Amino acid sequence: MRILMTGGTGLVGQGVLVETLADPRVSNVAVLGRHALAHADARVEDVVVDSFNHLASVADRLAPWDACFYCAGAPPVGTPEARYRHVTLALTLQVARAFATRNPQGRFLYVSGAKADPDSAFMPLRIKGETEAALQALPITTVMLRPGGIQPAHGERSPHAWMRPFYALAAPVMGLGVRAMPGLMTSTAHLGRALLALAAMPQPPAVVENEAINRLGGGGDAAAR
Repeated sequence: MRILMTGGTGLVGQGVLVETLADPRVSNVAVLGRHALAHADARVEDVVVDSFNHLASVADRLAPWDACFYCAGAPPVGTPEARYRHVTLALTLQVARAFATRNPQGRFLYVSGAKADPDSAFMPLRIKGETEAALQALPITTVMLRPGGIQPAHGERSPHAWMRPFYALAAPVMGLGVRAMPGLMTSTAHLGRALLALAAMPQPPAVVENEAINRLGGGGDAAAR
């Protein structure tokens, strides 16, 4: 598989990249973002842009890919609504449309969030829901993954300094939560393996809730099924 992904410097994207590179079916990974990762694995290439609003300069590098793992986003806490809408809805659609145009047989897998709903009273859930609806209207296979709490499984660090103490303290408890509450919590490892499993499915489901993420990504063999 050839995978294009976003959010490679984020906590979720870091873990997804680890799992993606651990899958022997993956031959190439392109990380689209504002900063180069300079990853040691030769399969990883950086596709650096100033903004997802300006993809013309890298248009020829946005194909051919089998799937796009969209892991980028803004923190739902502490981000003003206008900024959150721009990052979550507008920029996601910019990448999705460009990907769909150049990879009509590919699939776009979006890491959304639990209880995403365009009618939600809660701003982040409402905008996530609006984003899901806009993606589902595109002429390409799309999959919405809705994780709840996400445990960093490989020592991933949040790019937001103010969030790091929380993860440092909560990570062990979150690990217990993944096992005790599979409907509410998952991990970056489960999420990464679930993305790979869905990318390989002939007919993936349109929406994948937290419990299904854990089921798909729960073991080393899950991605191969």
